[in-house]
Amino acid sequence: MHQYLDVNQSGAGEPIRLHYRSDGDRTHPCLVLSNSLGTDLHMWHAQVARLASGFYIVRYDTRGHGRSTSGSEPCAIEDLGRDVIALLDHLEIAQAAFCGISMGGLTGQWLGYQHPQRFTQLVLANTAARIGSSEAWLARAKQVREAGMEAVADGAAGRWFSPEFIAREGSMVARMVHTLRSQDANAYATCCEALAQADLRSTAAQITVPTLVIAGESDPVTTVADGRWLQQQIAAARLATVPASHLSNIEAEQAFTALLREFLLD
Repeated sequence: MHQYLDVNQSGAGEPIRLHYRSDGDRTHPCLVLSNSLGTDLHMWHAQVARLASGFYIVRYDTRGHGRSTSGSEPCAIEDLGRDVIALLDHLEIAQAAFCGISMGGLTGQWLGYQHPQRFTQLVLANTAARIGSSEAWLARAKQVREAGMEAVADGAAGRWFSPEFIAREGSMVARMVHTLRSQDANAYATCCEALAQADLRSTAAQITVPTLVIAGESDPVTTVADGRWLQQQIAAARLATVPASHLSNIEAEQAFTALLREFLLD
């Protein structure tokens, strides 16, 4: 069932309409799932299928993605984090585990040091305290605003998945790329600009929530070295790797989900 929450923007303008779905029994521990740039909540299908029997799973479309709106104001990683807190408040969930991938992992890092009391565990997948460079993100934002999503979508498969996975699971890859190609260019650019500003290297050591960092062994975007840096900074963190590229929860879904389940039940 599609559900929506209106979240006020930090500046003027219409509220953000946040789209979310819930699966499982509300009496079970809550797990929040946060998607990567250019995807939507459907990227977590395999994890929901395997974990909903033991967890109350809340997955949402990051603002500007899927069925969530982006609003008229610029946004920052702080806004993406506050959306999660607003969602937990709306659902009257005092504490939850959080799993975010790539951009969702940056959101998780912000939540981990700003609202540690709200989270039992963090899973930071295929992410870094600083992803890419400000110049590169601003250039991508400019590109999609001027020319649309085609150029970004054309190269997405190679950034997201290994060549072996692309050859083996072509139809799934095509669906993911179609989702990206259908993204609103301005909303995508707004999130690129948020990533241009997002630098959490100075606050990583302040995270006290038990944390699992998952890295893809062939990820060219956020490397194993990036994951190891996070693990070394966060006192209560462990690092695991899976045989995958950037969207490891899809490419290595069984290994990823097994790690997630083991960590959450530990």
